[in-house]
Amino acid sequence: MLILIADAFDKGLPAKLSVFGEVTDDISRLPEADVVLIRSKTKATKEYIDQAKNMKVILRGGVGMDNIDRAYCKEKGIIAMNTPHASAPAVAELAFALMLSTAARICFYDNSMKKGEWAKKEKRTELLGKTLGLIGFGNISKSLAQRAKAFGMNVVYYDIIKSDVDYAEYKSSMDEVVENADYISFHIPYTPETDKVLNKDLIAKMKKAPVIINTARGKIVNEQDVADALKEGKLSWYCTDVYTSEPPVMEDNPLFKAERVTFTPHVGANSKENLLRIGDEVYETIEKYHKEGII
Repeated sequence: MLILIADAFDKGLPAKLSVFGEVTDDISRLPEADVVLIRSKTKATKEYIDQAKNMKVILRGGVGMDNIDRAYCKEKGIIAMNTPHASAPAVAELAFALMLSTAARICFYDNSMKKGEWAKKEKRTELLGKTLGLIGFGNISKSLAQRAKAFGMNVVYYDIIKSDVDYAEYKSSMDEVVENADYISFHIPYTPETDKVLNKDLIAKMKKAPVIINTARGKIVNEQDVADALKEGKLSWYCTDVYTSEPPVMEDNPLFKAERVTFTPHVGANSKENLLRIGDEVYETIEKYHKEGII
């Protein structure tokens, strides 16, 4: 078996996977590879898949699989998988940190101190008693909900699947979730149905000018609508780790001209601990398919 590691994983992963066969990061060997490991950098398009003539399994280290043409993989008999559990703590912590930093006005205080100002009279707010609305309720969203509950927040969510949990209240639509939320965090994949789902129409349903956190996908957002809503006071703040193009073209992106925006460079899953967890989940998945005789 040949395992190709096409993107950045934990440095110890090749040695760990060597029990299954040869492991390489030489992209020119894609046509030989039985298993291909990718993260977000590699785009497994139809053309890419056609080059991988021997590929039986493609594994995405992380959650979102919009960079894999899964329909074409299915047509070719290739198993396309992600690591759905590994990234939950890392992404949930970043989403919570963005939310907490906004409430506590960390960026404002830090910048003002560096300018020699003493902005002690500028008040911050607390998360205690505030409502967090979650759009999507998978592993990451559930992890965030548990953290928010520990801080005394009220948590509501919408998902196509209702979960039986005692730390978040199910709502039957996105509109219901956003209506009275102080903070809204998005945790949905990018699909044709979720394209630009955060837009002026959804924002119009928000009564409290909430803070928005997006650690999901940039393309679920109409960035111009968000920039306009910030200017008009319909949103208090926008925190994002993801963009419609990555890296974003800053001069073309209206969010980089807006005020009250916090940016991070798509680092939600990029913790040292998470890379180790991803490696463990990759190992378990390869071991499973190896035992089943698929690879």
